[in-house]
Amino acid sequence: MERKREGAMGEQAETAAKAEKAEKAENAETAEKTPAEGFFDAAVALLEQVRDGEAAAIEAAGKLLAETVSEGGRIFAFGAGHSSLPAQDTVYRAGGLAVMNLLNVPGAVGVDVRPATMGSALERVSGLAAAALDSSPARAGDALIVISLSGRNTLPVELALHARELGLKVIGVTSVAYAQQTSSRHTTGTFLKDHCDIVIDSRIAVGDAELTAEGVGAPFAPASTVVASAVMQGIVATATVELARRGVEPPMLRSANVDGGHDWNAHVMDAYADRIFYR
Repeated sequence: MERKREGAMGEQAETAAKAEKAEKAENAETAEKTPAEGFFDAAVALLEQVRDGEAAAIEAAGKLLAETVSEGGRIFAFGAGHSSLPAQDTVYRAGGLAVMNLLNVPGAVGVDVRPATMGSALERVSGLAAAALDSSPARAGDALIVISLSGRNTLPVELALHARELGLKVIGVTSVAYAQQTSSRHTTGTFLKDHCDIVIDSRIAVGDAELTAEGVGAPFAPASTVVASAVMQGIVATATVELARRGVEPPMLRSANVDGGHDWNAHVMDAYADRIFYR
């Protein structure tokens, strides 16, 4: 009996020692991780969360775009400031659909305005989104993708709201966490997610910064652009395959840097000239 007790105690001690060793190894690995490795790990984890958690919404968004193209509609994408980058990444893009168009809101698309803070200020101006949409080629039966990390500012909310009033289908790419932890800046008190036919949650935490470090006064390393860009490419990829499934040849663009690419693109853009607004 005494030997059994001693044996059990020995096994417990050995198990505890292994656990302690594994914990030390894990802590050492974490401590040795470079900032770049930390960011990549955080971004990959977010991409996996969105891939698994938003799969149904991404598929629905892709099928909506395919349906829009099949029925003769046009596709527009919009994002303000850095949120414009994932939208721009799908327009006139090798390997992408030729019918993806950027909806332009002067001063709000990109970060090329001076001062840059003007772009942020314009996101809070009432009436700007409606005026831009009314002046655009968008019409009933078209589809609009609105990308906004927070989804709280006047511009994206008003844009989605007015687009639906005009008969467009709206897909929102946003972080739902902001709607839970911040207040809306739109007069209705609503967020982008409240005015969309399909919502894709980017799963980005409020503040959009994945890392902290000693001596650095604020969190850093934003991952929202990585995630939103992946979401957009996932939507377009889904739409492409869905078009083919419906018997519609997807209007794909090829790289102009491969032989025959320029001529191919010219042919596709001529065929869809009534649905392309960046030429």
